[in-house]
Amino acid sequence: MAELKKQGNKIKCLIWDLDNTLWNGTILEGDTVTLRENAAKTIKTLDSRGILQSIASRNDHALVMDKLREFGLKDYFLYPQINWNAKSQSIKQIAELLNIGTDTLAFIDDEPYERQEVSFSMPEVMCMDAASLDNVLAIEQMNPLYITDDSKNRRQMYIADQERRKVEESYSGPSEEFLSHLGMVFDIYTATTDDLKRAEELTVRTNQLNTTGYTYNYDELNGFIKSNNHLLLMASLTDRYGTYGKVGLVLVEIGESAWIIKLLLMSCRVMSRGVGSIVINYLRNEARRRGIRLLAEMIQNDRNRMMYITYKFSGFSEISRDGQTIIMENSLSDIPPYPDYVDVRFPNFPQQEIIQ
Repeated sequence: MAELKKQGNKIKCLIWDLDNTLWNGTILEGDTVTLRENAAKTIKTLDSRGILQSIASRNDHALVMDKLREFGLKDYFLYPQINWNAKSQSIKQIAELLNIGTDTLAFIDDEPYERQEVSFSMPEVMCMDAASLDNVLAIEQMNPLYITDDSKNRRQMYIADQERRKVEESYSGPSEEFLSHLGMVFDIYTATTDDLKRAEELTVRTNQLNTTGYTYNYDELNGFIKSNNHLLLMASLTDRYGTYGKVGLVLVEIGESAWIIKLLLMSCRVMSRGVGSIVINYLRNEARRRGIRLLAEMIQNDRNRMMYITYKFSGFSEISRDGQTIIMENSLSDIPPYPDYVDVRFPNFPQQEIIQ
């Protein structure tokens, strides 16, 4: 039975052991291994739900990859760790490469020792006995509320990220020159009802690049769209390698004398692209054009310090603090133009409301 941890967390990645877990038999002992019943179905169903998958196995890499290729499953696993390291070490490596929190990982293995080693080193990881494979698809944390287009394409977007990373690591020129090479197009637009499922998913899934951690359900977000006192913005990013999907969400409370940013979040996959600052600078320009103040709520935790730094570098200063909740105000001075390396677009904004 699954050893569930932190039951409120949705799982973003399931990490598989191989021998006597994904397949029957031990491949290094010369066994003729066969896929376990329902293994392929489980992998493909999780993939369709937007749950990533990887491997942590003590094994021979070439032999394993040949067998996964034979089973038609090789491409479902991102950053597989097939080596002789401790399973906990491999799992930490996968989390770092995917840039997701370890408390959103699940691990399935037939060996009690391996599960215990991971649980001891990483108690936040959900560990499952391979005997419970048939129940994996029914686990609440493996069932997202909505399956969006971004969910369905999530693995492909991470594969594109792998290609970008390879090119970036081999690039020897200035970072802005590399970013120009990507041909990025960043769209900022007012959310519509078609965006609401993804918007809710973003508030639930995004932890690191999230200014307040507020979560909103579909009906609440729909209310913000219809409200005259709120502005709900979405952001999407594409480049020469493909789409990153809908990667950003901003909720602004609109007052007569001030706009208050209640929530600003960006997908971790765009952390290094500087798009958070682009959104902030759009809001700074708008506030200055309207002659009003621009405030922001910030609730600090041990994971979102990058967003606090982003606010500070974008001209925000603290004006009050109550526990972890900070109110910040922007000076609205020295607002830089949008960077040359990205084409910033506003597809559904009136042209007169756009300040470049």
